[in-house]
Amino acid sequence: MTDTVLEAQGLAIDDATADRLFRTARTVTTFAESEVTDEQLAAVYDLVKWGPTAMNTSPLRMLVVRTPEARERLVARMPEGNQERVRNAPVTLVLAYDTDFHEHLDRLVPHMPGARDMFAGDAGARAEMARTSALIQAGYLIVGLRAAGLAVGPMHGIYDQIDAEFFAENGWKGLLVVNVSAADGADTTRPRAPRLNFDDAAQVI
Repeated sequence: MTDTVLEAQGLAIDDATADRLFRTARTVTTFAESEVTDEQLAAVYDLVKWGPTAMNTSPLRMLVVRTPEARERLVARMPEGNQERVRNAPVTLVLAYDTDFHEHLDRLVPHMPGARDMFAGDAGARAEMARTSALIQAGYLIVGLRAAGLAVGPMHGIYDQIDAEFFAENGWKGLLVVNVSAADGADTTRPRAPRLNFDDAAQVI
């Protein structure tokens, strides 16, 4: 596709890339046999970590659930309708946010001396900032996994139970549970649902 056509569409990527990331990508509900490796997950993270967060706080954390024992611990802390999906997925990510992100600020914002101390005494502000930026990072991660040719199934968990079971020591807070599979396992049982148009979702002033 030529640059002229791309500009006419308002995009700077070709149709195949737009389809893979958004238009034809579906939530994974069945799973391929092929493995999703730690190397694939690391490559995705190393790409999406460059997405912006407030003050570069980068509060997203991930628990990679692979072993049968860990998977059953997670299954027990999922709503009933999501339990079999977690049980059958090649790998499941528990996305969380770190309210102690400030401990890394000397490294992440070296141009702002004292940033760590600015947040040290305000746990409420840290929690709010961490959750908002981690949600943004979760969106980057979903698109990044699709860019790697993987299919993604985000869902909710029972987060107070997840936090108590998995994050009691580090204090992370559960945010989203994401099944990951090879794209050829992403069959769905219903047609693509419609979306709102720009005019429905935007107000121009």
